[in-house]
Amino acid sequence: MKCADVLDRASEARVLVVGDICLDRWCRYDPALAEPSRETGIPRVAVTRTTVTPGAGGTVAANLVALGTGQVSVLGVIGKDGHARELRRALAERGIEAGLLIETDAVQTFTYTKLINDPTGTEDLPRIDFVNTRPLPPTIDEQLTEHFLKAATNFDAVIVADQAETDQGGIVTARLRRAIGETARKDVGTVVVDSRRRVHHFRHVIATPNADEAAAACRHAFGEVDYRRLHDRIGGPALVISEGSAGARLVSESGERLLGACAAGQPVDTCGAGDSLTAGLALALVTGARMEAALRFGIIVAGVTVTKPGTGTASPAEVLTVEGSTFEGR
Repeated sequence: MKCADVLDRASEARVLVVGDICLDRWCRYDPALAEPSRETGIPRVAVTRTTVTPGAGGTVAANLVALGTGQVSVLGVIGKDGHARELRRALAERGIEAGLLIETDAVQTFTYTKLINDPTGTEDLPRIDFVNTRPLPPTIDEQLTEHFLKAATNFDAVIVADQAETDQGGIVTARLRRAIGETARKDVGTVVVDSRRRVHHFRHVIATPNADEAAAACRHAFGEVDYRRLHDRIGGPALVISEGSAGARLVSESGERLLGACAAGQPVDTCGAGDSLTAGLALALVTGARMEAALRFGIIVAGVTVTKPGTGTASPAEVLTVEGSTFEGR
């Protein structure tokens, strides 16, 4: 299968992204305007322009839409706050369906605020994150899981974005994780999971951690780094470990293989590279690609997005210009 085949069939695909659907706020500030506050004497950070984009699972969804996926919906929990309104607007602008999002006063909308020095274009001040540190209320947890179980069968693929790094407060709870594993076990479409801290707790799914996340999961579960053992523990069709500029490692029943990166130009920003790889992998699988070919497609998509600042996306035209996009994958 070629990249063109995946892209030609993308409009027929229906994908649900579940988990941490976040808001990214890109705030450009002018250091020349950092005069002290008259009340406290603390210099201000003078933001002169703000752009918002969907983050975490929202980045995955935006990549799917950019590749021409026919239907992309998100399911998660957001607050009843201004950031939620910004997030809904950002999703709508990209054609991402947000009707499954649950709003509640029990959480604040998971938001990353990134401060960009306008004259230099660099992110050089600490990021301001709006995170949740308390468990979801049981009633919201139950509602989220029920929504997932009802919705999952209407999609060809489910992508799980488990980005929260707090011990409590994540959207992908133990209850939801069990439901995801059961859905994957029943072979209801393709289930791909990107989890920063808890990948070893998932079952029956295609997991896509990066190398640091996979190593930490192995040490937590076994006390040593053993990718084969981690794949066996999860029990899904494959384990995909992204390794940055080296490419991505595919671990499956047929063995372990490193697939090299595809250069689409000079890397500018690796933020969101894993999200774009996951989106490309899942889309290729539901359009008929076998695992290795699907991973090569995901690597190509990521190769395009890292040439753009922020959490960029890849268009079909950009994918097709990458050297290696005409591969005949297995």
